[in-house]
Amino acid sequence: MAVRGYVLIEAEVGKAKAVGESIRKMSHGDARVTAVDTVTGPFDVIVQLEADDLDKLGNAITDGIQRAEGVQRTTTCLAVKLG
Repeated sequence: MAVRGYVLIEAEVGKAKAVGESIRKMSHGDARVTAVDTVTGPFDVIVQLEADDLDKLGNAITDGIQRAEGVQRTTTCLAVKLG
């Protein structure tokens, strides 16, 4: 079963659009980017990722998203199935 995570990104001032475009083009063997949205509020970009397991998801975040130019900080929320 695949794991899904939402990566909440704080971008450098004036870089939200560029960060979103960069992440949208990102290709990482460990995970698939399924959605990228530029948003308002405390975060600038929200990315939805899917991977085969938690380690692969983490690798895509640390080796891919966090290294994108303009990314200042990330917060990851994992999707869970309750019930």
